[in-house]
Amino acid sequence: MRRAIQLQNHPFRFLLYLEWGLLAVAFVSILDGPMPGGRGRSHWGLSASWAHSPLLALVPLVLFGLMGLYLPMSKLSRLGHTFGQILFILLTLIISGSLFSDGRIVPMVYLILVIRGCLMFGLAARIALTGFAFVLFLTGLQLRLQSLSGLGRRLPPSAQRRLEGLIMNFQLNFIVLFGLSLLLVVLLINALLTERQSQQRLEQANQTLRQSAQEIEKLAMDQERSRIARDIHDSLGHSLTALNIQLESAIKLWDKDPDRARGFLKESKRLGSQSLQEVRQSVAALQHDPLAGENLAGVIARLLKNFQHNSTAFSHSTALAKENSKENSKENLPITITQNIQINRSLPANLNVVLYRIVQEGLTNILKYANASHIHVNLVCSQAIVTLTLEDNGVGFDPAQARTGFGLQSMRDRAESTGGTFTLTSLNHASGQSSSGQSSNQLSGTRLQVSLPIPQLPSA
Repeated sequence: MRRAIQLQNHPFRFLLYLEWGLLAVAFVSILDGPMPGGRGRSHWGLSASWAHSPLLALVPLVLFGLMGLYLPMSKLSRLGHTFGQILFILLTLIISGSLFSDGRIVPMVYLILVIRGCLMFGLAARIALTGFAFVLFLTGLQLRLQSLSGLGRRLPPSAQRRLEGLIMNFQLNFIVLFGLSLLLVVLLINALLTERQSQQRLEQANQTLRQSAQEIEKLAMDQERSRIARDIHDSLGHSLTALNIQLESAIKLWDKDPDRARGFLKESKRLGSQSLQEVRQSVAALQHDPLAGENLAGVIARLLKNFQHNSTAFSHSTALAKENSKENSKENLPITITQNIQINRSLPANLNVVLYRIVQEGLTNILKYANASHIHVNLVCSQAIVTLTLEDNGVGFDPAQARTGFGLQSMRDRAESTGGTFTLTSLNHASGQSSSGQSSNQLSGTRLQVSLPIPQLPSA
């Protein structure tokens, strides 16, 4: 508790009410006590000497009580506040004659002092203050017993010995009772403060958990949005690219070969329906599995076959269009695809989806930008890692001017989300052969390589 303890923010109101009850007992004890010098009872201060009136002793006691309405928490202020309380206690006892005249004590004020000290100080200071209050109590008790011993000297020896025994028993019982009272107060307040600190830590932990939950929810939503965007881009982009190829082929063949153009249009209709279905799946079924439980090697092989069919149709239609328009530019050659797929173990579903989407997006990029005539797909699986290599003999790219588009970033994110690596390299084929084993006179090409770690099951 950093702020000063006041009436409006007191952590334990019942302790404040307990203080007021103890102060009321102290008031009654002082007003009902004998006057100094043996003048009898005060009768609420209506005595011959105002200087020795118990009403005057109530002034420091009232000030002592008011100090409980403000308990500072800074180090120097706490010490000054405590010394002030002790001073008012001593003034109350001196003025009322409860300390040096007949030795009467008011132990309730010591309990109040300990209660306030426990609220202001740490454990070590609480123990020290409790010990000091106990010493003050013992001092007052000793003075009281000395006054009783003085009265006992006037009695016969047998009565005097009996009185001394009674005094010793009274002293021991009173000391034990007051010591247990102080111990109980200290333990009670320590338990209350510990419980309050635990509640505060729990509330802080709950608040932190709520904030973390909100951040995790926001992060999950962002990740899900990114995943849906990647799925739409990879699947729908691939389908729309193939659809565009079919439509371009139909347009170029419409005048010269209408029958083949109709075939391309029918294929375009099928691809359009497929694209629409993929959009619905991406929006309505967020957990859509593009493999649908099939074998990864078979799905990739089918994807490569469809890609080669679409790219061949596009190349033929482009060549025919150039022939009809009497263009002299070099006609596009059909893309040939070689593959080496060796998967000798079952892979986790998330790795299958990542590999499929990367192959799908990589083929789409090659068709859009590479102007390649040959593609080699290499997918091998070892005990701890699966590696995908997608290589073409196209125009390549300049690494100094390369820019990462959404497709490349999507592939990179997919690989890194599983703890894998993604590299894209521009090749030079002039000096030898590509990884497909095919000689090439092209000046450049591109190699895409992805390595994904395979989670290992714990050994029994």
